[in-house]
Amino acid sequence: MRSFFYRFFIELTNHRLSSYIIKSFAQSKLSKLIVPSFAKVYNINQEEMHGELSSFPTLQQLFIRTLKPGARKIDEASNTIVSPVDAVVEKSGPITENLEMIVKGKHYSIKDMLSDESIATKYMGGTYVILYLSPSHYHRIHSPIAGRVTNQWTLGKKSYPVNRLGLLYGKDPLSKNFRKITELESDGKHVAVVKVGAMFVNSIEMTHKGEVLQKGEDMAYFSFGSTVILLFEKGTVELNDALKENADVKVGQVIASWK
Repeated sequence: MRSFFYRFFIELTNHRLSSYIIKSFAQSKLSKLIVPSFAKVYNINQEEMHGELSSFPTLQQLFIRTLKPGARKIDEASNTIVSPVDAVVEKSGPITENLEMIVKGKHYSIKDMLSDESIATKYMGGTYVILYLSPSHYHRIHSPIAGRVTNQWTLGKKSYPVNRLGLLYGKDPLSKNFRKITELESDGKHVAVVKVGAMFVNSIEMTHKGEVLQKGEDMAYFSFGSTVILLFEKGTVELNDALKENADVKVGQVIASWK
């Protein structure tokens, strides 16, 4: 029954009109009035952001803020993989031979997530990492490796929340929400960076247009809190011991190493 009412409420509010209203407000000059209170409520670190709080003309501009040079140190070792975002580690683990990942007791299909069986099969028996961004987090997405962009595509329409209630009661948000996927290759090894849209506003903007990404390079941003999922091929990575559930990670922090 709880699941029914949760889904009913989300379907009721996750309408094109309500999404448009929320997005329009966040982009309006009127939203500047709530920027100070938003920053206070979510305890946003103003010391590291580029520009003063008063310089943001809209709430959306605060969400997609950049940081001062050097605010995030990118690990430069050739064998490491770094966090692409500031986030909380929601879950990490093996991708099953049935091409599924199990999160909060639910089975998520990698085939559904990528919507391409030939690409999904590549990650059979591999490893996944789920990184959740709350509204308080820095919302830009950086490349976890130095590599070549081999493919990019967009899937889905509506978005359920990707917080804990969303994962528990939503309609498979990690594999069905609006999402943009970038697949990277380095020395024959592949990584899928799945950027999952958040509730109401499916705004994922790509900032990198080239074919090559350096480790830590800015590649996209979320307009609101959301989730990034990393998929690795079987036998290619070893996760960092510090990558525990509910742990905080920052852009550039080592989360895994190539084997």
